[in-house]
Amino acid sequence: MVPIVSALPLSRLCKELQIAFTDTVLLRSAFTHSSYKNEHRRSGREDNERLEFLGDAVLELCVSQYLYNTFKEAPEGELTRLRAATVCEPSLVAIARELKFPLYLRLGKGEELSGGRERASLIADVFEAFVGALFLDQGFAAADAFLAIHLYPRIQDDGQSLRKDYKTILQEHVQKSGQGLLSYDIVAERGPAHDREFVATVYVGGKVRGQGVGRSKKEAEQNAARDALAMD
Repeated sequence: MVPIVSALPLSRLCKELQIAFTDTVLLRSAFTHSSYKNEHRRSGREDNERLEFLGDAVLELCVSQYLYNTFKEAPEGELTRLRAATVCEPSLVAIARELKFPLYLRLGKGEELSGGRERASLIADVFEAFVGALFLDQGFAAADAFLAIHLYPRIQDDGQSLRKDYKTILQEHVQKSGQGLLSYDIVAERGPAHDREFVATVYVGGKVRGQGVGRSKKEAEQNAARDALAMD
């Protein structure tokens, strides 16, 4: 049985992030799941769903502005792909886990027992809710400054790989070299339904050329194509 975990005090998180919230109610709401609210109706606490909605929009705007200013030669389509790769669930989950956001989550008992604290979608939602809360409390500049520390460096580090569509590159390479038919197959699915992992194999001319793992079938296929290109 999964043990019930007491959320860490948010004052500790603020100290770690060196961010002081004026409206601490906003901060508490960002880390309050609807399951917790439903079990503590008399407390009058809000959950993070509305903040998640707002944070999603703030995040997209901040990242769009950063990409526009950083990749000055990139066309619109490439900027769109870069943004999608930057604000995707796995990216947000990775940052949230590094910042230990799951430890500050307030969950209902049922959600806790079902493994909600480790659920990727829930963790990504908390990250977006935090960005929304920070925006409401301190404005766009504060949200942008937070992302400049914790998100934008990832784009700089991984910018070249994020800009590449490995499936397209592999397709062009195979066609140019006349190596035969290119195909993908999802050969395995593993993990619980809320945290599924896919394994893809790419074949060229009927032979295995690469394999990749991802949180979605599309991501797994991209990683398989990247593996195939690395083998050449």
